[in-house]
Amino acid sequence: MATLRETMTTHPITVHPLTTVARAVQLLQTLDFRHLPVVDERGALVGMVSDRDLRSLSIPVLVESESFGDMQRSLDATVSEIMTGSVLSVDSEAPLSEAVELMLEHKIGAVPVVNAEGKLVGIVSYMDVLRVFMAEAA
Repeated sequence: MATLRETMTTHPITVHPLTTVARAVQLLQTLDFRHLPVVDERGALVGMVSDRDLRSLSIPVLVESESFGDMQRSLDATVSEIMTGSVLSVDSEAPLSEAVELMLEHKIGAVPVVNAEGKLVGIVSYMDVLRVFMAEAA
């Protein structure tokens, strides 16, 4: 089976905790991603923002309230206000199976990959794992 290093996406697109929600939405939509790792100035993983986090803002509810100000405040909020802060991650030296176990156990679609210093070096998603599975099944 392929290794974690072979399967993960290296140099993933990231956001900073002070990135606006509007920018995160734009990145997720433009790049067709579901997860964005959040890193600090040193490149250390500090969280994850996902399409689920953005749905939790309940933009449709805000639209129904007919208050553009409420919707604008949500979009102007920072990623740090909506991200998952204690994010699960896997060490870059771990086997791929460890990342898959985390995804299955916690019902998450992607796991950030960090080095010994806690710096983000990649991300592995269920789609990456499925690609490996299909390649090996062929």
